[in-house]
Amino acid sequence: MASPRTVTIVALSVALGLFFVFMGTIKLTPRLSKDAYGEMKRAYKSYLKALPGLKKLGITSVLLRKTIGSLELACGIVLTLVPGRPRDVANFVLLLLVLIVLFFHQLVGDPLKRYAHALVFGILLTCRLLVSHQPEEELHDKKAMHGENGAVPRDPKKIKVS
Repeated sequence: MASPRTVTIVALSVALGLFFVFMGTIKLTPRLSKDAYGEMKRAYKSYLKALPGLKKLGITSVLLRKTIGSLELACGIVLTLVPGRPRDVANFVLLLLVLIVLFFHQLVGDPLKRYAHALVFGILLTCRLLVSHQPEEELHDKKAMHGENGAVPRDPKKIKVS
């Protein structure tokens, strides 16, 4: 039977991966939702206006939106389907993207309800990363210390006095 840690990691990976596949696809094409796609286009234009340095570098709102959308889509697929170290790398890249998007939202002065989902998914990505890096030996050591039923075994040399 799989450990609770493994179940947690897999559940978070699949849920987060599917979310970022969806969000990346919305940024790239209007096929899923024309309204959401139009909103993304408008939002990324406002982000670029707030950061004139990006425009000086030759970065357009379309390039920025498609780059972030492509990274979200690719990392979402990896997070959902690929086991091991690539999954952790995708998690880290997505966490960086979430931080960048949160910065953009703050920069243009968006209300909390416009970026609350980014905060929640950033927290979930952080939790997934922390759980996946929790050492497995630590879990086995705790089980060995507490015995089979979870009770702490008594030291036979000590006498219980009531």
